[in-house]
Amino acid sequence: MEERADQRASPVGLWPGLRSILVLAMSYRPDDDPLDLTTRTDRGAIAAYARRRDYHEVLKGKLKELGGYLSAKGDVRVKVFCDTAPVMEKTLAEAAGLGWQGKHTVLLSREHGNWLLLGAIYTSAEFEPDAPGRDRCGSCRACLDICPTDAFPAPYRLDARRCISYLTIEHAGPIAEEFRTAIGNRVFGCDDCLAVCPWNKFARKAADARLAARADLGAPALADLAELDDASFRKLFAGTPVKRTGRDRFLRNVMIAIGNSGDPDLADAAVGRLGDASPLVRGMAVWACGLLLEPDAVQALHRQHEPTETDSHVRDEWFAATALTDTRTGETSPA
Repeated sequence: MEERADQRASPVGLWPGLRSILVLAMSYRPDDDPLDLTTRTDRGAIAAYARRRDYHEVLKGKLKELGGYLSAKGDVRVKVFCDTAPVMEKTLAEAAGLGWQGKHTVLLSREHGNWLLLGAIYTSAEFEPDAPGRDRCGSCRACLDICPTDAFPAPYRLDARRCISYLTIEHAGPIAEEFRTAIGNRVFGCDDCLAVCPWNKFARKAADARLAARADLGAPALADLAELDDASFRKLFAGTPVKRTGRDRFLRNVMIAIGNSGDPDLADAAVGRLGDASPLVRGMAVWACGLLLEPDAVQALHRQHEPTETDSHVRDEWFAATALTDTRTGETSPA
């Protein structure tokens, strides 16, 4: 973002020939309450937008169709964008009158709530601008108060470094321990601040059948997700946004969810990933084992796996899991 700040600050920085911007939105309102899934600790919670076909493909196709229509009307040039360039889509959508950026920084609409996917058409044609959206959040702060990781330092400000959506999707390395418990069973993204918004009572179901949610991604079992290799991961999530994050990051998240489950029956799923090829997965598998297994079992696994471990992060996880004083029993464990 720093490198292309000039293009984000002014749309003409991206395309000097720009005269107007058309901003479009599609609803993807989920049929269920995403918050209900966060209580099912043996299941993985996937953000509502990612349980369906990749919206970039669906929405960009519609943008191109409309752009083609404009071009056919005369000497009009167009460029279409859907999360594929330094385009401030939420800011532009507010300026175009589609709604306003709520206190959770997501676009809100009186007619559709905040379950909206955005895209933009830059064009050389001149259009009369619409009146900008007006803030209607009032004194409500439901979205701020529900955030599991306190990612909102103030209304209308998001600290992405604390956001579960960022941590589980974009963040490439190990997830800091301070956030792991708060992640719960969220294995890809987070819908909490969206789900509690009162304006969602007006939201309508997605009209495009291509955005229908997949039943098999509604509440997948963590034990099944833990078994995914690269090929089976790609097959399961083909055509969805989840595929882009990669198997290793996803399994990292699954191990955190298993650790948070508190279910000893899931310990075997974590033990099975202690020898995973990815240090991201191994490290979080160690963390999960430390939560689900008795200290003597953790020590035995440590003696088996740690001597051949070459990754410093995973070694640190073993050290933490086999700390000198076990906080659950108060007994001193051997180093």
